[in-house]
Amino acid sequence: MPLTAAALIAGLVANAGAQQPNRGEQILNAACSGCHDLRPIQTSAHDKEGWNDVVQNMLQKGADVSDADVPVLVNYLVEAHGPMPDGKGKDVVLNVCTMCHDLARIRNGRRSPEEWEETLNSMLNEGAPLSDADFPVVLAYLAKNFGQ
Repeated sequence: MPLTAAALIAGLVANAGAQQPNRGEQILNAACSGCHDLRPIQTSAHDKEGWNDVVQNMLQKGADVSDADVPVLVNYLVEAHGPMPDGKGKDVVLNVCTMCHDLARIRNGRRSPEEWEETLNSMLNEGAPLSDADFPVVLAYLAKNFGQ
């Protein structure tokens, strides 16, 4: 069955939209990465108030973010790099898992303990620097806080 021109255009528009970065991510990349790398952001896990404080501090230091873009940036930071439950293993997740993933991906994982174990093993196969000693700690943390 041939595609109509309208269906083809709609598909191209949908795919182009899916490939565009989030507006908050665009603001982050433009305003933050000019002065420092993103690693401190990836490992901070602040709540909304905490991220707002960080953004206000950066604005005082000269970050170029419009007043209208501040809430967009803060909301993005909360979603992608927001708070994580306290507990043994949190620091390892923040320092190891965020080397490749934002916190939203981890928080939304919702896996059984067996699925988290399989995921961690897959990440080890991909080169994640997770030590043998930290493996069970991270597994317990993820299963407890991000189980099904």
